[in-house]
Amino acid sequence: MERPVDTIAVARKLAKGQPVSDVIDTDVHCAPASIETLFPFLDSYWRAYISDANLKLSPSFGNAYPPGAPTSAKPEARAAGTFPPDNVDGLRKQVLDNDGPRRAILNCTTSFDISYNPYYENALTRAVNDWLRTEWLDQDDRLRASMVVSTMDVEAAVAEIDRLGPDQRFVQVLLPVRGQDVRYGNKRFRPLLKAAERHDLVVGLHAWGRISSSPTPTGFAHSYFEDYLSNSQVVQGHVASLIAEGVFSELPELKVCLSECGFSWLPSLLWRFDKEWRAVWREVPWVKESPETYLYRHFRATTEPAHLPGDDDELAQVLEMMRVPEFLMYASDYPHDHGDGASRLLETLDEEARRKVLSGNATSFYR
Repeated sequence: MERPVDTIAVARKLAKGQPVSDVIDTDVHCAPASIETLFPFLDSYWRAYISDANLKLSPSFGNAYPPGAPTSAKPEARAAGTFPPDNVDGLRKQVLDNDGPRRAILNCTTSFDISYNPYYENALTRAVNDWLRTEWLDQDDRLRASMVVSTMDVEAAVAEIDRLGPDQRFVQVLLPVRGQDVRYGNKRFRPLLKAAERHDLVVGLHAWGRISSSPTPTGFAHSYFEDYLSNSQVVQGHVASLIAEGVFSELPELKVCLSECGFSWLPSLLWRFDKEWRAVWREVPWVKESPETYLYRHFRATTEPAHLPGDDDELAQVLEMMRVPEFLMYASDYPHDHGDGASRLLETLDEEARRKVLSGNATSFYR
């Protein structure tokens, strides 16, 4: 495995005149310590439902982040003893203080794999959002957050977006890439996407999701290693679906962030996507422009994980092909450890491009 690297430290080192506090971290994880942490935000029925059934929150997000896996936590996160942070003081010590970022967007993926019960999921996602607002956003004005919503009940998801949309500290609607085995361009999700656009919220497609959802087109993976690799494959299907099913023709202001799903797969996808669109455009007459045009207008991706070639010349070519200065937004993905790819990326960029990746792109993309 590549050596562990603190990418925020690299960002500080490479700022070159840009105040460190200008850095915007678009993917920082937090999680409640236990299901009981959410009890103040659940009504008596759901508290009894949880207690009677002895329900728990998965400590490793549905086995997405096994505590012992080297990718699950940076050394400093392991030294802190709790990862991801479960309270704002822990986050301050580990991320925000000591020249931390000017803004950090919290992504809590706790609710992604919880239940087959849409009513419980509605209650849980609402509780997670109220917990984020009360225990995190109210406690530190450097924080912004992604709201979580049910993917099993689109009507309830829309209601939750409308409830929290006016709170400017929520900047994103978080959806798992492994959701319902239905891609998000499908019409069943259109009301959810419309609600996000209506409130000027980015839709964040984040790695992992329901453990009951197949991570590959040919079924379930047979090892954690295969499962871990699958996020970059699954998210490409969502990108193709959102463009090909005409979402952006109907919702021209919608914005989508691809978090923790990699990005080096982009050139090959676009080459094929643009080629086939020219050949079979009659299948999708609502796609009025090339897929590449839609992608760079409506999508951004985070810098972690950065799966990049080891050769410096090849790395420079890949970054140029991908139009990195306009497409990527800095993310530490704290506490996860993806090696030194993102730091090498930052070191390769010139000063202007680096500024865009560290803060400029996020500033213009998020409200």
